[in-house]
Formats: sequence, C-alpha cells, structure tokens
Amino acid sequence: MTQARSSLIDYLETPYYHIISRCVRRAFLCGEDELTGESFEHRRQWLVDRFKFLSTSFTIDICAYAVMSNHYHLVLKVNTDESIALSDDEVVTRWTAVYTSGDVLVERHQAGETSAIESEVAKSIIGTWRERLNSISWFMSSLNQHIACRANKEDKCTGHFWESRFKSQALLDDMAVLGCMMYVDLNPVRSGIAKGLEDSDFTSIQERIKAFAKAKKASKQNKSQSTSQPHCQPKVLLPFTTNQNGNGIHFSLIDYLALAECTGRCVHPRKKGYINEDQLSVLEALNITEDDWLELVQNFEGKFAGFAGKASALHFHANQNGQKFHRGVD
Repeated sequence: MTQARSSLIDYLETPYYHIISRCVRRAFLCGEDELTGESFEHRRQWLVDRFKFLSTSFTIDICAYAVMSNHYHLVLKVNTDESIALSDDEVVTRWTAVYTSGDVLVERHQAGETSAIESEVAKSIIGTWRERLNSISWFMSSLNQHIACRANKEDKCTGHFWESRFKSQALLDDMAVLGCMMYVDLNPVRSGIAKGLEDSDFTSIQERIKAFAKAKKASKQNKSQSTSQPHCQPKVLLPFTTNQNGNGIHFSLIDYLALAECTGRCVHPRKKGYINEDQLSVLEALNITEDDWLELVQNFEGKFAGFAGKASALHFHANQNGQKFHRGVD
C-alpha cells in the first residue's frame, strides 16, 4: 500500500534521504532508442546541472548522485539549520532564482512600500517560501517538472515523462547513509556499464575522485596545500569531514574513496576483489561485517522500504511511530 509522503519524510528523525525517480517512457531518460537509434545521453547533463543549481537555492545538500539510463539516484541532506539562519532577503533571493515570478506584495515590502498589515502578510509569504526551500518534495518537483518539460519539448510530445512520484528512503544512521551513498556511487560499476570508479560518468564518486586528484597534483606543486582541506572536495557536494560539529558527512574522504575502490572490485560482474585489512577496520568502526556490507551496497534499494538503517534503528523508529516493524530487519 502506498504511504503518504508525510509519513516517509520526517526531518526530526533524520536529515538524510535516498531519492529515486524513474522515467516511464520507452525512449528512457538517457541512453539510445533501439528503434530509432536516437541518442538521449545529453539529458544526463541536464539533470546534473539542474539539481546542482537547485542545491544553491534550496537548503538541501547533495551527498551522492548517479544518473542512469532510465532513472537516477540522489542522496540528500536537508539542512534545517541553514534554513533557519537565512535572512528574509536571502530567502526571497533564493526563491526568485528558481521561481522567477515572485510576488508583488513581497517586492513592495522589500522596497518599504507596504503598510503594517501588508508587511505581516508579506512576511508570512516569505515564511512559506523558507519552508518550501527546505522541502524535498518542492526540490523534486522543481527538478522533475523542469526536466519533463524540456524533454517533452525536445520529443515534440505531451504526457507523463516520470512515474507518478519519486521514491524516498529515510536513512536513519551512519551505516545507512554511507551504505546508500556507496550503493548509489557504484551503480554503473555494479551494472557493468563502467569498468571502474573513474569511468563512472555522471556520478558523485567520479566527481569526488577528480577533485581529489586535482588537489593532490596541486599539493605536489605547492607543499603548503593539503588534500585534507576543503578545496580537495567539489563545492556542489556535501563534503566529508572528521569535524563532528561541522556540516558534512562525518567520515574520512580518503577512507570513503579507498573503501569504494575495494567494494567496486567486489561487486563488479566481471572482476574479483576483496576488502583489505585497512578497509575492514573502517567497516568495524561502522559495526558491520564484510558480507553484510557487500549485501548492503548491492541491494540497498530492495533490502529496505521507506526507512533504512541497522535493526536497532528500524525497531526504534517503528516503535516511536506505532508500527510493528520496518522491512530490512532479519
């Protein structure tokens, strides 16, 4: 039975969510139409450009992404603290960057041309915009509607481009966040489309590797630089950080890249690999076995339903919300 979106997205429970959106057409989102031979590969870049643009306006950070032939994955973090910290003027600037029509009353309020009552109404409108800029549903609406209209115009047709709605999974703990990110990052490798991480086009892992390699090269030329600094990570992606108080993924970037490399060899359909001792220590820190980790990154979407995490986290969330269980508990 389909669950209401409000029951699946609760920012008090977790700010992290796995989002999947699938195309409904035979021609697919990207790839090549087998009947006509027409290529739609350029649409991958449409998606990447659009959700990166939206992340600069919405108070929602991108942790990971992968754009496949007929669907895409996003791992998002809702940054409520940033939303609260925005001034009213910043909210208006961000909102009108996406929705250019704006509001006449708000414009007059900013110009100091409104009465006290009108100002209160304008502030209420800005408050609504602030909430929407912190909403995954509004983020996804602006993303998918834009791409659908653009694709329909190119295809000279009308009708649905996406399935009825996007799918979301709430990531309840660190294991779920990192496991889901790895699942998303390894999508092209796991399906045999890419030979390795560097060949995984239109993925966040490729973008992180390129940024790290660029910083590493620069550090050799300038010994004062270090690849542990923020400049070695893409600005458009939520950074990895070992600072527990900072806004970021609380994990080492180098450990993540190394673990991704090892895991990628294990899950590639034509390669044999193993998790080495250094990465085993990382898995031990996450309190997960090698076998469980490999199962997680190969079948994350199918293993869990609306909520993902360790058994303890799933049991706790179910009890807190008056449910008997969540899928994913053995």
